[in-house]
Amino acid sequence: MEIAGCHRLTLDYESKCTRVHGHNWIITVYCKAKELDANGMVCDFSHIKSRIHGYLDHGYLNDLLPFNPTAENLARWCAEQIPQCYKVTVQESEGNIATYVVDEEEP
Repeated sequence: MEIAGCHRLTLDYESKCTRVHGHNWIITVYCKAKELDANGMVCDFSHIKSRIHGYLDHGYLNDLLPFNPTAENLARWCAEQIPQCYKVTVQESEGNIATYVVDEEEP
């Protein structure tokens, strides 16, 4: 899914990313299950889109999220929104991709 929005990063070094700027993030959510549900699905894609795209799209991520909105933190947050999710990739721009993999030992 594609999310349009803006953010600014809080960093301990000088960077132009500390100023408000925008991206069209490409977010890919990977889900798995040992068995499909009664509808033959792992998770309904519309639920994923509603929970992530519906909340973040065209927003100011610093106001919407309780952490420094790096691509890495955004990937982790997306994974936490979907119980069946085991991995998320967030492409911030061409060639800049962060991947978060859920620790399978976590509850």
